Amino acid sequence: MIIEFFMPMIPPCTTHQTKQVTIRGGKPKFYEPYELKDARRKLKEGLSGHTPAVPYSSAVQLVTKWCFPHGNKHRDGEYRTSRPDTDNLQKLLKDVMTTLGFWTDDAVVASEVVEKFWADVPGIYIAIREV
Repeated sequence: MIIEFFMPMIPPCTTHQTKQVTIRGGKPKFYEPYELKDARRKLKEGLSGHTPAVPYSSAVQLVTKWCFPHGNKHRDGEYRTSRPDTDNLQKLLKDVMTTLGFWTDDAVVASEVVEKFWADVPGIYIAIREV
């Protein structure tokens, strides 16, 4: 089974690492700031129409291409070498995909190809293949 789709959007640059901590009653409490909640919501909306009927439960390869709007300084298809880091982008994406039921656990993602580009058409390309 192969799932392949493109979500046209300006990809969120907020990553899972933006969680905050506060001290209440002498104990640390973690919370998500508005930007992280908004990024999670945006990904959830884009992914929700592509959830498989049956979650993957065996090894898969996840291919993700993050396409950011390039403005005047970069050309279409040029690799983006600035933040956010690809591993930080993937963490939030995979967490949302797990919540939506793309797989039984994101541990089944045995292979990942992640790229980030400057692009004329911003969005996120995703392909999932059983391996």
